[in-house]
Amino acid sequence: MNVTQQEYCCFSATSASTNRRNRTTNVGNQMLRSVFARCACVTDNVKIPIYSCRLAGSFALPLTRPYIRHAMSHTPLMTIPGQTDPVPVARDITPRADGRIDLIGLPKLRIAELFAEAGLDAKQAKLRAKQVFHWLYHRGVTDFAAMTDIAKTMRPWLAERFVIGRPEVVEAQHSTDGTRKWLLQTADGHEFEMVFIPDADRGTLCVSSQVGCTLNCRFCHTGTMKLVRNLTPGEIVGQVMLARDALGEWPKGAMDFAEEESEAEYRADGRLLTNIVMMGMGEPLYNFDNVRDALRLVMDGEGLALSKRRITLSTSGVVPMMDRCGEEIGVNLAVSLHAVTKEIRDEIVPINKKYGLEELLAACAAYPGASNARRITFEYVMLKDKNDTDDHARELVRLIKQYNLPAKVNLIPFNPWPGAPYECSTPERVRAFSNIVFEAGISAPVRTPRGRDIDAACGQLKTAAQKKSRAERDREAAAAVAATTQEAAG
Repeated sequence: MNVTQQEYCCFSATSASTNRRNRTTNVGNQMLRSVFARCACVTDNVKIPIYSCRLAGSFALPLTRPYIRHAMSHTPLMTIPGQTDPVPVARDITPRADGRIDLIGLPKLRIAELFAEAGLDAKQAKLRAKQVFHWLYHRGVTDFAAMTDIAKTMRPWLAERFVIGRPEVVEAQHSTDGTRKWLLQTADGHEFEMVFIPDADRGTLCVSSQVGCTLNCRFCHTGTMKLVRNLTPGEIVGQVMLARDALGEWPKGAMDFAEEESEAEYRADGRLLTNIVMMGMGEPLYNFDNVRDALRLVMDGEGLALSKRRITLSTSGVVPMMDRCGEEIGVNLAVSLHAVTKEIRDEIVPINKKYGLEELLAACAAYPGASNARRITFEYVMLKDKNDTDDHARELVRLIKQYNLPAKVNLIPFNPWPGAPYECSTPERVRAFSNIVFEAGISAPVRTPRGRDIDAACGQLKTAAQKKSRAERDREAAAAVAATTQEAAG
């Protein structure tokens, strides 16, 4: 196994010290420059140490005992500081208690492989994968029994071995301005949030990529959480599918996969969900492979078929992954800039201590596909007496022009949350800042806060399970059922 940047391995508790000696022997003096980050992992009710090793180069680590790798289906909190690269062990499927495999988030080839492993011959597996893929991503069905072009005898076979999942909805909230927020839960019990923001000419879904976050941005509520784990491709694309379920946006009418359909039988209504932003919980580029695979399904013409021009990925500045993002995903890029000096950005966006402003802006200038038609968006939260002076605005203009960036600036009034260390700039100060940038020929609109009353605005997302106990949610659910019953009886 070649290890580059970071690899998380779980070792048996009884041999931790032996492991470290062996690793030092294998790697030699290079290991003296390694940094060990220690956190706790619970496997089979035994607390086991995990060691994260980050090297300038790479080295080989034998997989024979005592190096025992454990599945991380119930990943605990990972106590990792914001300046390290958190890359938990990759997986494409979250294990389920019933042993069935969730097909959501898997491409056609992977589905065909699973069907073949379950007993179908290669030709049959390929055909069934094509049919099932179409029903999953084009029609949005959640029951194999609804797949009318698949033989009735085959449908129970599929249902016994596979499942068509969605993230579980723990709580759904509606804002007075039309914004909707969902608290969701994975199959292994971890909670995260997504938000839908309707506008007159578009509907934007804000999608999460991780449970929690490791970046510790001081103005962001999600940054006060610890990173729990990465979301899988299924858990990421499942958010888009769940939103389509809620908005009633799957095509309607009868369909036979093998026959041509008339427009009268099969139609797609005008979409409410038109855009996706990877701006929910987590840093997408610290979960690159899963985000890439999920967005490929979203952009697949035979899948959810959303244009890459309608998808924006936001990063706090994980510079080494930005070029890959442009090459392998090709979506619009947004950068959480928020400051124009090293001192201020080090404070409010700590990843700046690792990847500085100059390095970040150079990566933006080299971003594949960036042009005046596809500008990079710089997000800039307005913090009173911190980053909002006229001098800051002029320095922002200077930096954009120095690096010749095709860019626009989104000015975001700070959205407060309990215990936040900052206040929002005054409306007058925000307008003055915006005018300076506009007068330099750079678009700098002020984002209208949406969903503040349900903590759904930018920077406010945090797993609601940490704010409200299970008992409280159970009591609220029981009260809602009682109210519904009473209304029905009345």
